[in-house]
Formats: sequence, structure tokens, C-alpha cells
Amino acid sequence: MKTKEFVKELQTKSVDELNNELVAAKKELFNLRFQNATNQLENTSRIKEVRKNIARIQTVMAEKANA
Repeated sequence: MKTKEFVKELQTKSVDELNNELVAAKKELFNLRFQNATNQLENTSRIKEVRKNIARIQTVMAEKANA
């Protein structure tokens, strides 16, 4: 999914949905790091992508909190 589409999708979600999305992304990041440590991860760029998605989710949550 493209970045702009992902952000637009996040902006339409409620705070609870964003929180669930954040928890899922953090779990995925943990699993990716674990796979990387055990040399089972094939696509290492996925770690960077998930980290950026977590930051995007947190940014949208902060925007909603300030609004």
C-alpha cells in the first residue's frame, strides 16, 4: 500500500482502531526483530517499513488528540 493511501486510511479510523493498529504493528516489529536475531528473516527492509508505519500511526493519534 502506498504511503499516502495508508495515511488517509489511518485518518478515517477512530482512536481505538488506531490503538489496535499500533499494538499489531509493535507485535509485528517484535517478531521481525526476533526472526532477524535468529537469522530467519529474508526481507530485512520490512523492519524499517514497520517502524515507519508505527511512527505514522502515532503521528495521526497525536493529531487527533490535539484536535
